[in-house]
Amino acid sequence: MIAAAIELTARSGWSAVTMARLADHVGVSRQTVYNEIGSKAALADAMVDHHLDQFLAVVRDAFDRHPTDLVEAIHDAVRDVLDLAAGNLLLRAIASATYGADTELLPLLTTQANTLITRTTAMLTQRVTTYQPDLTHEQVSVVIDVIVRTVLSHVMQPAQSPAHTADRLAWLAARVLGGQPSRTRTPLRYR
Repeated sequence: MIAAAIELTARSGWSAVTMARLADHVGVSRQTVYNEIGSKAALADAMVDHHLDQFLAVVRDAFDRHPTDLVEAIHDAVRDVLDLAAGNLLLRAIASATYGADTELLPLLTTQANTLITRTTAMLTQRVTTYQPDLTHEQVSVVIDVIVRTVLSHVMQPAQSPAHTADRLAWLAARVLGGQPSRTRTPLRYR
């Protein structure tokens, strides 16, 4: 049902999504939608949570691929999140709202931003500390916060390709967190 709501939102805009329309789209009664989802606000929360879980899984996978190379883990996490975001229907619909389309959808991220940032930062802080960087817990938290907020900015309004943005943030991570990567992609990365 959440996937159907995301599809409807991307196709018709958030203001056009009603419980009745979602029920028709899924082939169930409107009461079933209310019983399973609750309100339209609960549907919005469920849609955001669904996507956040997907993004966090991508980040976990990147760190799992590089258990001894923190900079490469960060690089791949950033690149993979931005690649996933580029093809994300809900994010495209929200981004289009920033350019004059259905602006009712934009609060989905702004009202959920604290939860999104808190969950992402907590998971990343835990993962990064396993690499034992030569920083205090507070310093690690600052670095993670900067990276998370920068990635979110690029999710909403990409400035470069996912790979280029990942190279730049990996360069920053290498400078601040220390560690040497297993390979070099661009001259900027480790100057």
